[in-house]
Amino acid sequence: MRQLQNTLYITTQGAYVNKEGEALVVSVEHETRLRVPVHTLGGLVCFGRVSCSPFLLHHCAQNNVAISFLSENGQFLARVEGPVSGNVLLRREQYRRADDLQRSAAMARAFVIGKINNGRSVLMRCARDRPDNPNVEALNLAAQRLDGHLNSLKPGLPLDTVRGIEGAAASAYFEAFDALIATQKDEFFFKERSRRPPLDNMNALMSFLYTLLTHDVSGALQAVGLDPAVGFLHRDRPGRAGLALDMMEEFRPFLADRLSLSLVNLKQIRGSGFKKTESGGIWMDDATRKEVLVAYQKRKQEEMIHPFLNEKMSVALLIHTQAKLLSRHLRGDMDGYPPFLWK
Repeated sequence: MRQLQNTLYITTQGAYVNKEGEALVVSVEHETRLRVPVHTLGGLVCFGRVSCSPFLLHHCAQNNVAISFLSENGQFLARVEGPVSGNVLLRREQYRRADDLQRSAAMARAFVIGKINNGRSVLMRCARDRPDNPNVEALNLAAQRLDGHLNSLKPGLPLDTVRGIEGAAASAYFEAFDALIATQKDEFFFKERSRRPPLDNMNALMSFLYTLLTHDVSGALQAVGLDPAVGFLHRDRPGRAGLALDMMEEFRPFLADRLSLSLVNLKQIRGSGFKKTESGGIWMDDATRKEVLVAYQKRKQEEMIHPFLNEKMSVALLIHTQAKLLSRHLRGDMDGYPPFLWK
């Protein structure tokens, strides 16, 4: 089993990252701020004006440490990684299935089942844990609508039908999302999903967490030998990690959405940490971004029982386990891909 390895997030503007021996060294204005053995890292994420030496890039590629470059506001820019590991026959099977719309639909159905089930669990858990919520009826109604969409995902549906059900379920989920926000309602509210740029504080927070999740899922897929760019639900588009977005659907409600709600409802972040740009978009200041990164890393270290394997593992390893299960299914070792179903 892959060991839990942390992702290192570098947010200090002007930082320089280089290699010294087997260690990664972060310097700011020629002063060493951090020294970390590369073999202890699962990934490196650089925000804004952070530069890396060519020798570090090569060393990380050799040691399967993917490096992602994001803008200071968290917009994905580029990713540097070594050669894809694993059996080329696995990737050829992935490509063949992606080219077959019927088989793609079967794969997409599994991801959508995971997404809808986990979104439903988020709504139901909130309604159960906070019975005094004045919007509990709306939450229960939305959960029932998601249950109906789940039941409509019969085997053998065409891909466009599966995608249509996914879109309808997402609308039902997000229509009730504002009822999950219990505090700071003047500063954190949700009317509709907006991105590129996000137009309110809650969307900015969620988009940032989705970007972090994309990095982790892409790394997990790469580690088992799959191509993160070639998906089944998300069709090919230049520059888009289609398979990573497919698998992300299972983890958005469970990991990113729940964490965003916890940060707001527990007042770990404040509206004052979000600023509006001239274009109308919202971005987080440095202190808020660091608070979110720390919380995300802690959440990944929490442990739970995997619902399919019935084994205890961290959330970070849970993502890698799902990637491994997907690869086993594509190799023919499993009849179907078991999506992550949180209860």
